Amino acid sequence: MGRCPDCGAWNSLVEEQPAQQSAPAAANHRYGLVSGSASAKLYSDIKTSDAPRISSGIAEFDRVLGGGIVPGALVLLGGEPGIGKSTLLLQVAAHVARHVGPVLYSSGEESEHQIKLRGERLSVDRAPLYLLAETCLERILEEIERLKPALVVVDSIQTIFSARFQSAPGSIGQVREVATHLLFAAKGRNIPIVLVGHVTKDGSLAGPKALEHVVDTVLYFEGERHHAHRVVRAFKNRFGAASELGVFEMSATGLREVPNPSQMFLAERSIGKPGSAVLCCIEGSRPILVEVQALVSSSTFGNARRMASGVDQQRLSLLLAVLEKRAGLGLLGDDVYVNVAGGMNVDEPAADLSIVAAVASSVQNRAVGSMTAVFGEVGLGGEVRATTQTALRVREAARMGFERCVLPSANADLPASERPAQIELVGVRTLDEALQALLA
Repeated sequence: MGRCPDCGAWNSLVEEQPAQQSAPAAANHRYGLVSGSASAKLYSDIKTSDAPRISSGIAEFDRVLGGGIVPGALVLLGGEPGIGKSTLLLQVAAHVARHVGPVLYSSGEESEHQIKLRGERLSVDRAPLYLLAETCLERILEEIERLKPALVVVDSIQTIFSARFQSAPGSIGQVREVATHLLFAAKGRNIPIVLVGHVTKDGSLAGPKALEHVVDTVLYFEGERHHAHRVVRAFKNRFGAASELGVFEMSATGLREVPNPSQMFLAERSIGKPGSAVLCCIEGSRPILVEVQALVSSSTFGNARRMASGVDQQRLSLLLAVLEKRAGLGLLGDDVYVNVAGGMNVDEPAADLSIVAAVASSVQNRAVGSMTAVFGEVGLGGEVRATTQTALRVREAARMGFERCVLPSANADLPASERPAQIELVGVRTLDEALQALLA
């Protein structure tokens, strides 16, 4: 069969030949995640252990994980090749080895000497950090049983294979089998395990979708090669908030955390230039200020071009249609380019008003106030809709020195305890009111 009837993928069926197990042996084997859980327990009889989280030594990474590494958790970290996944995890492994206990770093892509060379660049000193260049799952499980480490890093899961199957490493059967056995090891021994995953050309994690369902936390390592900063984003987290964000800066000595991302993204902002607006966006529980830039120019070809970097291009086309219909701006024959400065990706609806403001500012050649921040969702009728977490956005804008904030009128009625005194809140109901307030 060429196509899977469940997921619709082509040429994804592989042959698996598991080892045969006799009926008496299978009946006596325990398949529970935790040893000793042979029968069902009453909910009220289960005692929760207050096991403290393990600090990774990097506050931004702890933020993404929800406050630290949970004992027994299975974490999957994916990202483009060369973006810094192995560098980050080696820094985390070295810190845990120094302050908590022995750490096992298993790599199926590098030798121990290559990992040691990277560790010397990162100034990893003497610590109980064990390096293992191995691709066989059974050997890795033996080392986990022998060392009883405080943390295990497997880099990467696509290179590990189980001797129980004859398929090649990285195949669907092997990835599913390896992830399942590492899940049993993490839960049964209460050891956190971090897996590194490859990504496809469109940026999604390679392998079966069941891999993301098995693990407790799914993290994506994002960033542009031509920018120094990197972003770790949580897409799934059973022990913390999803969509949390951590910002790092790549340096010669490894990844350094960025405690104030707003200052970094606004460091080179052009003041008083048309086509620029400052957006108060929310990533997880963190407010971040970014600059949205727009350039509108006359088209020299028959078809106008619409290009977007950092925002959804389909959303940009929708907002340009609203501007043309509701605000009377003639954009049908113009090329429109929109960019979020610094390489940040923003996908929340609250970015609509900043995109509209930047485009209108470029068309009319009138600058938005340099001390004005903006956020809000724009509807198809030209109305400005309310967004969430208004107080966080306004406080971040005030902390960065902004004196004015244009926002939906439904969000302007903040309680006095949540409204900073040094910032003016301007509520708008329609697109015309917003453009008048921003470009007056």
